[in-house]
Amino acid sequence: MPNNWESELATMLGDLLGVQDSFLKLLAKKRELLIASDTAGLDALAAEERQLVEALQACVDRREALLADARREGLPSDSIQALSTALPVDQQHRLHPKVAQAKSNSRLLQHHSLAHWAAVQRNLLHLSHMLEIIATGGQMKPTYSEEDRSRASGTLVDRAA
Repeated sequence: MPNNWESELATMLGDLLGVQDSFLKLLAKKRELLIASDTAGLDALAAEERQLVEALQACVDRREALLADARREGLPSDSIQALSTALPVDQQHRLHPKVAQAKSNSRLLQHHSLAHWAAVQRNLLHLSHMLEIIATGGQMKPTYSEEDRSRASGTLVDRAA
């Protein structure tokens, strides 16, 4: 195995960890803005979030290129972790903490993203209910009533039935 695999993997993992760290910080800011309902602050974060998404995509592209190179050389290419196991033991020990941290950060990013999604969905549901109350004047019509039997019976032709 060429000696540059460790340096290539270490560089890619270092870049990935940097992007993940920045993303975790951004998501912490975003959480605070969601709690405060600060839409202006959320809008201001959008550009930074787009840049981080692009940086993360660049890391993914780089990962895919490394794994494709490994596949061409007959090395394990299922994942970066699998590829790192093909390195000499001393190099594996140097890369293992970075691989573990990247996996942990990835899981944490998923959890934060899901929590933000759930909070936004809950806000949308609340706003939907508020609009419904405003639209109906706070007077909800019952689904079933004795007053309008045509609606209850499904009569289309004769209301007297």
